[in-house]
Amino acid sequence: MMSVRDRLEEVFERLEKRASDERVYPKVYWAAARAAADAADERRRAGVTLGPLDGALVSVKDLLDVKGEPTLAGSRIFRDRVPAGEDADVVRRLRQAGAVIIGKTNMVEFAFSGIGLNPHFGTPGNAIDPKRIPGGSSSGAGVAVAEGTSDISIGSDTGGSVRIPAAFNGVVGFKPTAHRISLKGAFPLSYSLDSLGPLGRSVADCIAADAVMAGYGALVSTPYPLSGLRVGVPRGRLFSQTEALVADAFEASLRRLSALGARVSDCDLEDLLEQMREATSRASIASVEAAAIHSDWIETRAAEIDPRVQKWIALRLATTAADYIRMMRKRDELTRAMDRRLAPFDVVALPTIPIVAPLMAPLIADEKLYNKTDTLVLRNTTPINQFDLTAISLPIPDVPLPVGLMLVARHDQDRRLFEIALSVESALPH
Repeated sequence: MMSVRDRLEEVFERLEKRASDERVYPKVYWAAARAAADAADERRRAGVTLGPLDGALVSVKDLLDVKGEPTLAGSRIFRDRVPAGEDADVVRRLRQAGAVIIGKTNMVEFAFSGIGLNPHFGTPGNAIDPKRIPGGSSSGAGVAVAEGTSDISIGSDTGGSVRIPAAFNGVVGFKPTAHRISLKGAFPLSYSLDSLGPLGRSVADCIAADAVMAGYGALVSTPYPLSGLRVGVPRGRLFSQTEALVADAFEASLRRLSALGARVSDCDLEDLLEQMREATSRASIASVEAAAIHSDWIETRAAEIDPRVQKWIALRLATTAADYIRMMRKRDELTRAMDRRLAPFDVVALPTIPIVAPLMAPLIADEKLYNKTDTLVLRNTTPINQFDLTAISLPIPDVPLPVGLMLVARHDQDRRLFEIALSVESALPH
């Protein structure tokens, strides 16, 4: 078996060869990672293990605190921030579990987009086709896992920012129920919607990382029986404008599950989705809360911020407290209604994103196309955060470009969702 140090050196050799144009990792912990790898190898030789993540190569999104350095959150204006006094909770737990933290991964500035562009630190090309977008906002995280420079990467998900890059790069991405995993030491986008989740090459990778991040230590999950599994499909607005390749791959996956005994039926969510759209029509929850978070600099330092980000956050500074309170009260009401609506189903299934990763250059050149595409990319994932659900994106095999299958479960049904995802993952042809 290859040592952890040897595996790490292979990754470092790849990063050194592209150092002049590095876009996945704005920060690499060369010395600290080597020391952690050596310690993992020493434990292995002594027959000691700290758990399933002991010796795993893990990267973390650039909005998580690492002691001794400023947390940039993808922005150059944060270079003069006070260095973090301690690691973020999830970073500390990963270290304690023996993970080798190799670096911080690139992201959209302030985590505000599903496309993945960053004009300050460069945009990582999609791992399958570098001319295509990586997905955001955890752009480097999806690429790192798909290209093999990280076994697991930790991202944040406010409207799809773990699941979108996972789907576009052909890996697994998990969004937990919000606030189940500590956000201490994570620079926020939205206090109400933020969650931290892992990207990995398998559901098992995500289970192991999630258990450590949540403070459970090791967590054993057994596959949930597919026979009799109640799968709801929310056909309607979440299926419009779906590209043929995505639709065909999704329907083939449903047929496979049905053949193995799953009971697939329509799940009508249109009225709840419409009510949430109306409640957030003046401004999204994330943009209003982001405006409060960034109010001290979003206008005074506008020239230093990506205009695709600055414009929409600054616009929400005018939102009144009354509008925000009404919106959040309606959200609470709809969240309870959605939980009741999903009770007859074990899981809901839909395409993670209705399109495959589009080419990057046209989106950079055309602001209107960028905004239209961003809206479409976020369309299926955002309701999961709005209704406080949990979800996982699985790569559908045998497609020319990556397509994600999203499985959704009710609030706090994270462990059951993992068990279902294990079975669905094994059921899909490889």
